[in-house]
Formats: sequence, structure tokens, C-alpha cells
Amino acid sequence: MSDRPWLGAYPQGVPADIDASQYTSLVALMEEAFTRHRDSVAYSFMGKELTYAQTDAQSRAFAAYLQGLGLVKGDRVALMMPNMPQYPVAVAAVLRAGYVVVNVNPLYTAPELEHQLKDSGAKAIVVIENFATTLQACIAATAVKHVVLCAMGDSLGLIKGMLVNYVVRQVKKMVPPFQLPGAVRFNDALAKGAHASFQAPQLKADDIALLQYTGGTTGVSKGAVLLHRNVIANVLQSEAWNAPAMGKVPAGEQPTSVCALPLYHIFAFTVNMMLSMRTGGKTLLIPNPRDLKATLQELSKHRFHSFPAVSTLFNGLAHHPDFNTVDWSHLKVSVGGGMAVQSAVAQLWLEKTGCPICEGYGLSETSPSVSCNPVTVSQFTGTIGVPLPSTYMKLIDDAGNEVTEPGQPGEIVIKGPQVMAGYWQLPDETAKSMTADGFFKSGDIGTFDENGFFKVVDRKKDMVLVSGFNVYPNEVEDVVAKCPGVLECAVVGIPDEKTGEAVKLVIVKKDPGLTEQAVRDFCRSHLTGYKQPRVIEFRTELPKTPVGKILRRELRK
Repeated sequence: MSDRPWLGAYPQGVPADIDASQYTSLVALMEEAFTRHRDSVAYSFMGKELTYAQTDAQSRAFAAYLQGLGLVKGDRVALMMPNMPQYPVAVAAVLRAGYVVVNVNPLYTAPELEHQLKDSGAKAIVVIENFATTLQACIAATAVKHVVLCAMGDSLGLIKGMLVNYVVRQVKKMVPPFQLPGAVRFNDALAKGAHASFQAPQLKADDIALLQYTGGTTGVSKGAVLLHRNVIANVLQSEAWNAPAMGKVPAGEQPTSVCALPLYHIFAFTVNMMLSMRTGGKTLLIPNPRDLKATLQELSKHRFHSFPAVSTLFNGLAHHPDFNTVDWSHLKVSVGGGMAVQSAVAQLWLEKTGCPICEGYGLSETSPSVSCNPVTVSQFTGTIGVPLPSTYMKLIDDAGNEVTEPGQPGEIVIKGPQVMAGYWQLPDETAKSMTADGFFKSGDIGTFDENGFFKVVDRKKDMVLVSGFNVYPNEVEDVVAKCPGVLECAVVGIPDEKTGEAVKLVIVKKDPGLTEQAVRDFCRSHLTGYKQPRVIEFRTELPKTPVGKILRRELRK
């Protein structure tokens, strides 16, 4: 295909390229925000607001505290918390002090946490006390020497904070007993750091900003090395892409985004936290999006414009009885990422909010955003849109040759300033992940059309091979999601003597009266023979990552 056929699909005003050299580091971007938006609210959490000036002061104090521990430039600091104000404060502090952020999923088991701490070589960790017992189980096997403990109520002021902590610890019993001798409380670290001196290190665009661990849904996780310039580029790409929609926020009104995705996930890290820093936006921190009732209750108190989420969250919210307690009329852009958005979900979301889901695509290795549908679309396209500014995408076959025919499947490969520097301490894996001409191999199978719109048909690893025919689980799931009575579904391959592999379909019912026969009849009328499920299983829930991605490997077990 021609160099960039997709530029014709760009909305007016969106540039073909961005200039990531305007900031020397993410710290420069954040410090600009701290100066420019001092009095604006940066974060809203459980009714308490944190301004840019307060985020500046607290992160500087915490940076000074970390430097006082004797850490040196480039040392790794792990952050293991849900969405709470201590998270962005700690991120800013770690980067300002010249260290590397290691984002950790707080729901990790002890072996998973041990792997990540050992692999990254983290010397310090900031952890919420709810999961301190997990850390206790593995800390001896790691290089971690310094532990800072957070509690849910730390940032809510004395009285409310004490009340929230009492409820979390004593009433809901969410903090199992633990012993971490020498651990320091977050607020004590801030108080100590406020009186300590802080030395701003010399940071360059090529310094490492974070290690973003990936591969959890497919195997052992590897650390994607994201440089300051990678994340800066993706922030500027996302800003340029969202501009046609966000430009409609009335003058004088602060752009506000819902942060329901966890900040330890690269999607929220870049597209919520860092993008809001760049635009002077307010971020609504949702600590547990799986509590749909509490999430809707929080949203009912705010006016917001941007909502990045995964398909399962859009689906759960749209089906919730409290959905209409929220004023959705100010929503300018709903970005779907992290997993395929099902068209039934997109249709329901559009009906209920009037704001179409713009599906995008990205990976931890690409900081994360690679492509997106134009934010000016009025309906769901079923594609992952077109490459963002300064981004090149193409498809290659198994031999590495470019696929040039529209509609022909191939592996999606990506080139752009947001692509990682490599996998942490895995030169062979890094080499395997790149093509000879410098494109990153995504492991996803896609197609494209004449206008340069791409579509993901599936993960290479998730594809089911039935009698030599490729069956893409996403395609079957998208069909079954439209079957009346289905709330959620997932497809995996199972061994089969006759056909090599067969399709297994797992369903969570919306309507208790849904029968296996009704599903089979629906599939028969919508899917060709080899794509129809051999086995259908009903469950009360599907195994998911904390972000809401369905874990197909768990279903395969």
C-alpha cells in the first residue's frame, strides 16, 4: 500500500506528525503543568481534591525522601497501588528523583510479584497496606530494601482519613495482618522529605522512564523498557488525536477524564494521568471499577468529558440499573482499548450516552497507543482505526513479506516514536520482536482496507485451527455477544481428535432462561460450520485481568 493512505481519514486539524522533542523528559512536561495550572484540580478522589500545586509539593517532598535513602539515578522503584492520589504523587516523585517506575498490579500473587521485583531489580516499593501480606511473602527473595506503606485514607485529611482507614481495616477486613519491619508510612515519608534537600538530576529523553511488564495474558511477563521520549510521544499523539472532540469542551471549563482503568496499566498511565498533565485536566480517580455501583455513584457527582475504558467495563456500566443517575451529556470521547470492543456493547453505549466508542489499539510495548478511530466518527466501525500521527503500520506474512492486498490477514507490525527500546535484559527476545527494517511485531493478526483502516482479527497465540481453517475467537465472540440473553462470552480452542482443534464457547447469561440449544441455533444462523462451537459451557463469571481483559489461557486450563 502507499506510504500512508490513512492520512486521508484524519479529521481536519490533526497533524500527520508530532514533535516529541519539545520536552527533554516527562519531568519537564509535569513541571510545566505544575507551573501553568497551579491552582487547578489535578485529581479528585472520594470527595477530596488535590491541586497541581499540592501534587508538585508532595511529589517534590517524596522525591527528596527517596534520594535520602541513597538510591542512585536509574534505580527502579516499584509502585503497587490501586487508583489513589498517592499513585500520581509517587510517579512524579520517582521520575523527578531520576529513578525508573516499575508499575505493579496490586492483585498479583506472591510468585508473580517476586518475579517482577527480581526481574526489575527494584530497590524500593510503595505498596498499599491491603496487599502488604503478598509483599511479606516474597520480599526476602528480592533486592527490595525500602518499603513505603500507603492506606486508602492517607490523602483524605485527618478525620475522614481515619474513618476510611477504620472501615477498610476493621469493618471490611480488607487488610490482612502483615509484618514488614522497617516499613515507613507514606505520610511520614512526605513529612520527612519536606525538610530534606532535593537535587534535580539531569534527565535526557533517552533515559528510561518505566518498566511496563507485559505478556501476562500469554505467558511469563517481560518488562517493556519505555523511555521518557516514548511516553512523551504517545501523550502528544493522543492529545492531537483527541483534539477535534476535546476542542468542543466549553471555554473556561476544565477538561475532565474518568480514570477507571488502573494507573499501573499503561493505557491509564499515558492516556489519563500523563495526558491530563499535558492539558491541565482534572482526573477522577476510581479505585475499584469492578464495584459498578460505587463507580456510578462517584460519576454522578461530576461533569466529565473523556472516558477511556475496556469493553467489559462499558458493558457492565451500560447494563447497571444505576446507569441513568449519571449525566453523560458532556461526554465528548469514549476510547475503547485494552481488548476488542464488541459491536453489541458499542451499540448499547451509543444509545445510552450519545457518545460513540472510538476503538483504539495499542500494547505495553508501544506506550500504548498505536491506532484509533477518528474521534469525529458517529458510529462504531468495528475496526481499530488508523495509525496515529508519526506512526506506521503494515502487515507481514509468516515469511516476513509485506501483505499488500486489502482484506488479507497478516501480523500487525508497528514503527513510531512510541515504540519501546526493548525488553528489559532480554536482548534475544528484543531481537525476535523486531523486523529487519525496524518494525515491532505485535503478535496480533490483522487486516486493512483501501483507506488504511486496520482490523484486529486475533492474537497469533489465540487463533484456533479447525481442520486447517483459522478461527479467530474475537469474530465468534462478537457474533455470540449479539445473541439475546448473553451478557459476556469467550472462545478458546480445545484439542479435538478429528479436526485438530475445536471451538469451545463459555457464556455468562444475562437471561437465566437462555438454553444451549438457543445459542447453537443462533450460531448456526450466523457462523459457517467450522466456526461453530463444539462445546458450550455456562459460567457465572469469566476469568479476567484486573483491567477487565478476559483471560483465555485460564479458560484453556
